[in-house]
Amino acid sequence: MKHTVQTLQQQKREGKKITMLTAYDYSTAQLVDKAGIQTILVGDSLGMVILGYDDTLSVTMEDMIHHTRAVTRGVNDAFVVADMPFMSYQSSVYDAVVNAGRLMKEGHCDAVKLEGGSHMCPQIEAITKASIPVVGHIGLTPQSIHMLGGFKVQGKTVKAAQKMIDDAKAIEQAGAVAIVLECVPALLAKRITEVLTIPTIGIGAGADTDGQVLVYQDLLGMFTEFTPKFVKHFDHIGDRMVEAFIDYKKQVETGQYPGVEHTFAISDDVLGKLY
Repeated sequence: MKHTVQTLQQQKREGKKITMLTAYDYSTAQLVDKAGIQTILVGDSLGMVILGYDDTLSVTMEDMIHHTRAVTRGVNDAFVVADMPFMSYQSSVYDAVVNAGRLMKEGHCDAVKLEGGSHMCPQIEAITKASIPVVGHIGLTPQSIHMLGGFKVQGKTVKAAQKMIDDAKAIEQAGAVAIVLECVPALLAKRITEVLTIPTIGIGAGADTDGQVLVYQDLLGMFTEFTPKFVKHFDHIGDRMVEAFIDYKKQVETGQYPGVEHTFAISDDVLGKLY
């Protein structure tokens, strides 16, 4: 069954948890979709885990369209959300609508995601009026990392926590269909989830949000340069990949691979006519 804005909002009403994982390519998207994950995020986190940047700021619209298009080709059921990259929407409402339209038209996603609180409501409202679903994102917003002073938990003071609640309400009022809460104290995320009618998706925001999202490389133990506190390694695929690569190297070097079963035959009659 294809997941939509309506099915995700129905899950919130029924108290059924929403699952979201990142994907950045066709084959991974197929596997995530096959597992029954309801929502896939083509995150600008690809800048770090795919392209090797130190942050997400260098990711371009072309990067996001390229990877989103690959993901959507591999998906049948999951609701695909694509991140709008840095400076694709902050500069003006016009730019926001045009670039959101590009992600939808060229990337074939189901919704776009942008970071920021109430100051982004004009962009959210305009994109929504263009019939493009928008997912909000507050708390730790990686595109604002230099303003925030690093990867830090947000909303720990009365003023900051109240602003986050106000921002969440404003984003919902502007037309967002869901909102990501990143690196937010668990009880504050619970409060925000309770006051909103749209789903909340947490990452480092406790267990009381309507759903959870993780970068799949973190989940599988493939990206170990930095492991946030909220990450749980459900497997250590990275270690197993290295072991497989080493085994491949040894078998090639010793002549074990390829074996006869991996080769193609040619008749002696053909060989006998060669010169």
